[in-house]
Amino acid sequence: MALHFSITPEQLWRRTGTSDAPLIVDVRRPEAIQASNGLLPAAVLRDAQHAASWTLAPHSGTIVVACRHGHGRSQMAAAHLRARGFDARVLEGGYDAWQAAGLPLVDRAAVRRLAPNPPSLWVTRRRPKIDRIACPWLIRRFIDVQARFLFVDPPQVTEVARESGATPFDIEGVELSHEGERCSFDTLLRVFALESDPSLARLALIVRGADTARPDFAPEAAGLHAVSLGLSVLAGDDDHGLLHRGFAVYDALFAWLRFASSERHNWPARAA
Repeated sequence: MALHFSITPEQLWRRTGTSDAPLIVDVRRPEAIQASNGLLPAAVLRDAQHAASWTLAPHSGTIVVACRHGHGRSQMAAAHLRARGFDARVLEGGYDAWQAAGLPLVDRAAVRRLAPNPPSLWVTRRRPKIDRIACPWLIRRFIDVQARFLFVDPPQVTEVARESGATPFDIEGVELSHEGERCSFDTLLRVFALESDPSLARLALIVRGADTARPDFAPEAAGLHAVSLGLSVLAGDDDHGLLHRGFAVYDALFAWLRFASSERHNWPARAA
């Protein structure tokens, strides 16, 4: 159990986009939600009054409860969750503090349109390699932690989308696909208003270079291309196994971009 019942926006952002990110529960009043088009990354909406009986997706880690100011509603909901044995914390200062810190919010209108009811369902071409692993990574880390993905034969993507209600991506003729030399990953960043984060923007450049045979876009693109093709060979037809392995690559790239890109190594080390 946590010793502290709050978490700052900066602390939460540092853990966002990782495999052990907290589950974020948005308990703002309906009128506050309607007045803003921004959502905390991968947040789920719940009524604070019913926190004692919430049914949450299986989650063994931290839960962060956020309201507008970080006052009564989030405090009450987090207290109910702690009484049920959860490691629940309050976002210090709420949405107001998050925005004051200049941290990214996801476009709520896009979430309502493309992933309205968690777990959301998405469909794309089978045998993913680069863009079709990067996109699911972004969706799971920033849009919907419960998102499910279908991989089908390329000619069947739009029909499966129509039959299942899944959102198609990275296929010609759909909204979430390539735009000129920009990849589907770029499109997702634009649609969900995540382009402003410099680390995600840099990651998009690496993905674009690897996926479109333009290693001049970013030095890391050639490495991502090589690792992605190697993972594809190892996975064979196991698309979901490849997704699991590939997520570790994007977790590592995103962490490097945020926290370690200035670190340098050399050998042999020069004598003092």
